[in-house]
Amino acid sequence: MRGLYFEEFEIGKTYEHAFRRTITEMDNVLFTSLTMNVAPIHLDAEYAKTTIHGRPLVNSLFTVALIGAFHVPELTMGTTLGNLGYEDVRFPAPVFAGDTLRGETTILDKRLSTSRDDSGIVWFEHRGYNQDDVLVMVCKRAGLMMKRPAHEVMS
Repeated sequence: MRGLYFEEFEIGKTYEHAFRRTITEMDNVLFTSLTMNVAPIHLDAEYAKTTIHGRPLVNSLFTVALIGAFHVPELTMGTTLGNLGYEDVRFPAPVFAGDTLRGETTILDKRLSTSRDDSGIVWFEHRGYNQDDVLVMVCKRAGLMMKRPAHEVMS
């Protein structure tokens, strides 16, 4: 399975990704601990009871990483040359352990690279939703994508 080459991306097309993932308390504890985020809102259940949410929040960077990974098998597996940047990252609703997340990606724009003849830049918008179809994360991302190799024929 491979992702899409630069030429295959269609501006305006939206992909609903097949993967879904239920977030566990362990996911949150491991990610938060590995990244050395000691904020008690993620790790301390007693502290979290005193917040507006009443329970620990899932680390928002875990949410970005997870939603940002759902697209890989169908869009960028083996065809990406790297991320160029993320912008406008938002979290309209909180994520908690036990939530099941899914993702969608819309192709916002694309252009050929001005410095490389083997690639182009694609702008993506990734959106994550919980089990109640509530938007929990949205971000825009630019990725450097391979052009179709000259030796490969279109089928």
